[in-house]
Amino acid sequence: MGTTAAAVEEESESAALLIPEESNSEKIPTDSFHFVYIIYFSLGAGYLLPWNAFITAVDYFTYLYPDASVDRVFAIVYMLVGLTSLLLIIAFAHKSSSVARINLGYALFLIALVAVPLMDTWYVKGRVGVYGGYYATVAVVGLSGLADGLVQGGVVGNAGELPERYMQAVVAGTAASGVLVSILRVFTKALYPQDTNGLRQSANLYFIVSIVVMVLNVVFYNLAHRLPVIKYYNNLKTLAANEEKEQRGNLTGKLWRSTLWDIVGAVKWYGAGIAIIYVVTLSIFPGSVTEDVHSAALKDWYPIILIAGYNVFDLIGKSLTAVYLMENAKAAIGGSFARLLFLPLFYGCLHGPEVMKSEIPVTVLTCLLGLTNGYFTSVLMILAPKSVVLQHAETAGIVVVLYLVAGLAIGSIVSWFWVL
Repeated sequence: MGTTAAAVEEESESAALLIPEESNSEKIPTDSFHFVYIIYFSLGAGYLLPWNAFITAVDYFTYLYPDASVDRVFAIVYMLVGLTSLLLIIAFAHKSSSVARINLGYALFLIALVAVPLMDTWYVKGRVGVYGGYYATVAVVGLSGLADGLVQGGVVGNAGELPERYMQAVVAGTAASGVLVSILRVFTKALYPQDTNGLRQSANLYFIVSIVVMVLNVVFYNLAHRLPVIKYYNNLKTLAANEEKEQRGNLTGKLWRSTLWDIVGAVKWYGAGIAIIYVVTLSIFPGSVTEDVHSAALKDWYPIILIAGYNVFDLIGKSLTAVYLMENAKAAIGGSFARLLFLPLFYGCLHGPEVMKSEIPVTVLTCLLGLTNGYFTSVLMILAPKSVVLQHAETAGIVVVLYLVAGLAIGSIVSWFWVL
């Protein structure tokens, strides 16, 4: 990790040095009651909750629009729009404020989330085949993808400037959002009648909970900047940025592009590992486990159990880095590529012998998919921003998110090959 940072400094000739914490005479503030950790955990949960709400309500959307492959279309639209927005953010990161980008993203999230229950109440009304509602829903999914790029890029970028535990909080929060929605899904499945009205009520509940969490996220994010811990690291970043400005001048034009390429070079292998993680995961989950595997015993509970199992083990994996962090980047990247073995294993569950198609192998593999997804994502997300100097950690975080979303987009496209 240190050699990577050194290479970046050599290539950029006059890159500013990371100001070590111990060289600053100001004492590092204490994160009282772990409040900053809780805030970043909730921010991680918040920006993925809309996506999880759309995917978990897939049974309702599939009922309304039986001729559409809802979850696969949602995945492609969400990921491709998010990828495009991240490319624009990276190109103009030096000219824009992360605070403004994140707050704009939250506003777009709220618009998208409110639109779904309103459209159900005033237009679709639970009727099957109202495909104007389907196209509007796909548009809203795209709007959420745009918001995700703005919020996720900013939140991960901000966490990259802080000590490792706060990036771990963000990543664990993303997994917690999946667990929350899975719990809601099981609750509504058991509580509401399994008819049109029950599906509508459960779907609307997902989006109402997401709206409440999003409002809390807006409050938490804007409160975070006032906390002593965040102020301390923001001051370090400002000092480092001012030193770089004195040495190199303003980062505009060719100088910014050169710096950006240096950052990309420093994190490219971390990013490649994260991308391959999500190519594998999205090519299998959720499409394969919601559409392509079946259980005569568990019936329509089967995909719900598989999704819940994946989400719980994803949370476990992302929480394990708080206990043990694999600091060997090469080993973590190698582990990420080793997950390609899940592809032939899941292919065997779909097209192999009957024993492979039974509930136990599919459930075990789904849980392992979640566990490895969570752990290796968390490791690489924590290590990547620390491979560059402090003032560029935010940009490094956004670049890594770009790799992540690229992996999601490619994986969502590859998922279609399961049905060929």
